[in-house]
Amino acid sequence: MLPPITPERARALAAGMGRTHVLVVGDAMLDKFIAGRVTRISPEAPVPVVMFDHESHRMGGAANVAHNVTALGGRATLVAVVGQDDTSATLAQTCRDAGISPAFVSDAGRPTTTKVRIVTERNQQVARVDYESDAEIAGDVEHRVVAALQQHAADAAAIVVSDYLKGCVTARVRAAAVEAGRARTIPVLVDPKIPHIDYYAGAAVITPNHHEAEIAANLRVRTDDDARAAARVFRERAACGAVLMTRGDQGMWLLGSGVEDSLPASAREVADVTGAGDTVIATMALALAAGATLVEAARLANEAAGISVAKFGPAVVAPGELLRALEAAAGT
Repeated sequence: MLPPITPERARALAAGMGRTHVLVVGDAMLDKFIAGRVTRISPEAPVPVVMFDHESHRMGGAANVAHNVTALGGRATLVAVVGQDDTSATLAQTCRDAGISPAFVSDAGRPTTTKVRIVTERNQQVARVDYESDAEIAGDVEHRVVAALQQHAADAAAIVVSDYLKGCVTARVRAAAVEAGRARTIPVLVDPKIPHIDYYAGAAVITPNHHEAEIAANLRVRTDDDARAAARVFRERAACGAVLMTRGDQGMWLLGSGVEDSLPASAREVADVTGAGDTVIATMALALAAGATLVEAARLANEAAGISVAKFGPAVVAPGELLRALEAAAGT
């Protein structure tokens, strides 16, 4: 069994997390919500008519990772590619409002990735419209992303690569992140997408969900034995130091040097799993940077994920929430 983390140790790590700077590199996006009431079906087509009430927006993708970092008390710099449009300004200001330092690279050839969700007053999603380009960056745009990464890695205590297959994470960007981490002896963590699995060699920790692990390992993951086998194959294929596989209501599976076991799910209720992976990797990065062991960081991330999925939309976790959850889990 993986050793537990005491509330005292958790409080010490939480204090250290508040003094930590994390560099996040990857696919940032804006999640826009258009909310209203549904009282009838359109006579033009069998679709609900949504009577507009209000709209809001939140950070998504790599931006949500950075938001989770600042919500937990850390500092975050976000290197991402945006379009030359109004949405990029909205995303930048939203980042600043959340305490994130945006280091955006503009690309006239693509829009700022935006996901527009039409939802009812009961938070039921009616439709989604995506504005995006998933072509990989190249040339001058890629060069500027690498330069920004190298610049902001100089005072970071951890680097997170948040890959949503929207073009920002290339083999060159990953290599630059790993090289910067090696030069500063800081952990590089990756939230992966399987088509890019060959890009992640040298990362300290990769956090696939069990569907991604299944595809990478060509194995179905239903039991702990399945998870063990898939994690081992994934780790070998990705050439990384450790794997933290998220398994939904089955919890997590952790594989690292001298470490291999499951973590039970901590969620009491599930409202929305959107962005839960962002919470996991942000917590892992902060904890490792604050001096946590791999197991301690995984336990913190597991509790943070349980809090996150109880909230609607891309959510963040506050230090007090995390500490209370850990104390409750310890029976104090």
